[in-house]
Amino acid sequence: MYHHREPVTLHRACEATQIPSGEKVLLLEGSVVTVQQTLGGNFTVATEQGGLARIDQKDAEALGEPYLSEAKKAIAEKAEAAPASASGTFDEEQVWEALRTVYDPEIPANNDDLGLVYMVCCDRIEGGHRVQVAMTLTAPGCGIGPVLVEDVRSRVSSIPGVVEADVEVVFDPPWDPSRMSDAAKLQLGFM
Repeated sequence: MYHHREPVTLHRACEATQIPSGEKVLLLEGSVVTVQQTLGGNFTVATEQGGLARIDQKDAEALGEPYLSEAKKAIAEKAEAAPASASGTFDEEQVWEALRTVYDPEIPANNDDLGLVYMVCCDRIEGGHRVQVAMTLTAPGCGIGPVLVEDVRSRVSSIPGVVEADVEVVFDPPWDPSRMSDAAKLQLGFM
């Protein structure tokens, strides 16, 4: 979802991740940021220094009530997107639904639609399921890559019945825009 890109004064200090370096920074209380996009419950903001940073949903209240409400809504939608079935059985589609809630903070399309997910393997193990995900990044040197990997691991781990989630970043074959879904191509102006 895009906002009107109006300046927002932070209500409290919060940690953010610089884009594209992936370095952690502290945004101070009273700093002015401009929300560029909100997807998956996280917020991409332009800082006073002119760079971009990602504020995690756990720090949404630093942006104020409308953003906190949006983060809570995203959390609720994630919970609905990957529920266990009534019988408690695990289904691989739950993994794909969880992957569709992970967004690159610079690109308003989810990892699955971007074609970043190369493989999902679900194995039954003692106590539940192990899920292995092989994914790539739009660029090999992307500093935000570890953030995306942790987002995937966290979302997959939260699926009922998953006791182990392994995420591997691979670069073979290299990613290119032809891997995007038609919906992502249309949204991003490739069609």
